[in-house]
Amino acid sequence: MKILLFAVVALIHGSYATLVIKGPTEPVLEGESVRLECLYSDSEHNISQVHFEMFTRYMRGWRPVWEGSWCYYSMEVEQVDNSLVLVIPYVRKYFEGPYRCVSNSDNVTAPDNSSQPLAFKVHYMGDLSVTREGYTSYLDVSQELKVRAGDDVVMKCSASSSEKPRYYWQKEGDDWILPSSKLTLKKMSTMSGGQYTCMAEHPSVESLSKKRTISITVLPEDAPWYESTNGRLTLMGLAVAVALLVLILSMSVFLCRRVKQAQTRKGPIDDRSQKKPIYKASVESLPSTSGDKQPLV
Repeated sequence: MKILLFAVVALIHGSYATLVIKGPTEPVLEGESVRLECLYSDSEHNISQVHFEMFTRYMRGWRPVWEGSWCYYSMEVEQVDNSLVLVIPYVRKYFEGPYRCVSNSDNVTAPDNSSQPLAFKVHYMGDLSVTREGYTSYLDVSQELKVRAGDDVVMKCSASSSEKPRYYWQKEGDDWILPSSKLTLKKMSTMSGGQYTCMAEHPSVESLSKKRTISITVLPEDAPWYESTNGRLTLMGLAVAVALLVLILSMSVFLCRRVKQAQTRKGPIDDRSQKKPIYKASVESLPSTSGDKQPLV
């Protein structure tokens, strides 16, 4: 979808020429190309002394948009005749702006050196995630879910979107549709197994929709616990715990050996004064009446 209409936002600053910024008047879809344009109301002014700025919510301030800047690697800035053009080839949700045109001229100061800000809406929808109640939200449900007969299954689907999506659940082969993000299945039986699909639709853009299918297999009540999805998750958790325990023990043994080796490498104190012979007649000897020259040690 190409944007053919543009919004013209202008601010007249006394005797100075007005800086004007043009951009989309309607929301755009993520992945589309967006074109912004800066120009003067008076064509005699030099557009080469103008640059784009974008307000960043993370830094809470205006930052220049330069071509080749690492922050805006997917933006292209070029001068076309008497206007400065900013092209975003593949717009994403964090490119919504707002944007403004700012003059670099020294004889014009704020707020006379900038246009009015311009922002546009980006519609998007991320991948659909399905989680199971009673488990962490970071653990996504696999494509195949195995449960034992008599178990309860509660699943919830969610997706990041520019607007809150509409969710629906349905089962393949059945004619019911549940308008909810949560699906609750009580006392699972063999007949309860099958393909369950969650669908998410954008409320404003029909083309934005996602779906996710989960295959549920119902095992007999006497099936081994490790055959179910819960059992496999438990085994995986135990395996990780055992691996961490072995790693901690191995590191402890290694460090203890290093400390012991370092202690054994230290020999006795080398006191050379103990190896020097002491004579009775020397100054270092104890008082004695005999005058022999034989060493005591």
